[in-house]
Amino acid sequence: MIVSHWIPDRTALAMAQDARLHQLRALTDLKPGDLYEGEDGGLYGQGRNRPPREHFEAAMARAARVQPLDALGVPDEHGLVGLLAVGFSNTFLEFREFVSLTRREPRVSAAIRPVNGAQFHAGSAAWAGRESPDASGGESPWHGLEERLAQSGVSAFQIQTAWIKLSPREPSTLGRFPAHAARTASDLRIVSQRLMRRFPNLRLAFLSSRAFGGYAVTQLSPEPYAYESAFAVRSLILEQIRGGESLNFDCARGPVRSPLLLWGPYLWASGTSGRERDDLVWTRDDFGDDGTHPSTAGARKVAHQLMTFMTTDPAATPWFLAHG
Repeated sequence: MIVSHWIPDRTALAMAQDARLHQLRALTDLKPGDLYEGEDGGLYGQGRNRPPREHFEAAMARAARVQPLDALGVPDEHGLVGLLAVGFSNTFLEFREFVSLTRREPRVSAAIRPVNGAQFHAGSAAWAGRESPDASGGESPWHGLEERLAQSGVSAFQIQTAWIKLSPREPSTLGRFPAHAARTASDLRIVSQRLMRRFPNLRLAFLSSRAFGGYAVTQLSPEPYAYESAFAVRSLILEQIRGGESLNFDCARGPVRSPLLLWGPYLWASGTSGRERDDLVWTRDDFGDDGTHPSTAGARKVAHQLMTFMTTDPAATPWFLAHG
């Protein structure tokens, strides 16, 4: 089955109300043989939504090493496990709601300390250093991250896990698929490498692509670009799985340049039509006036998706839950 490439006609509300108009299907719903612009389905390719066995086992080994650390990175039963969020404005709003959830969720380990490092106006190009600070609010997002880190009381040595949700601003300026996805993957590679240099105990990074963009009334990230952002995340993770040197996470194979990369929650669903695997849908009320930034309801929806992931995924539960 070939899924057609839909070109936005700017009737955003109409296209969201009738998902059949653009025929996009969640990456997790594409079966072997289903293609989108020549790309197969599955978060990990070939219709698979779980990592290959070797990568999964490596992730589990690293998850087992995440433990409370003191400010110098020494194991300490009274120490902290820093969970860092990296991204743009949507990520900031969503992770802020997630932090509130962690405070109310008794299953979460007392050692977990979320650090919201996401920055407004900072798309993937700004984090990768391809964009001047003036274009992203006047300062490097890395500077803002350092300020958040200092305010949190979490040291760089205590950051051991991360949630990364990044995409470019106005991806249409980077060309049609796969051009914009390739540029995004390149940005994410740089970000992963820089995070590893800054946070030497960073073991696992969970990546998410954008949620539904069908209500967008600006060029920030309409469809099909929001949908296609998943292919950027997937290509980066698959590059690491295939042994790409620039993303090496195993010291036995050479210099460590990246944390181990895995999919976090996959957030795209076809508007109110949803997707096959669960009941996630996106309504117009889940977004603000621009149809792109989440409303409070939309941010909470992502926060609940992230919480569900952290409390059920085998690479997260050993360190995120109070009793593993």
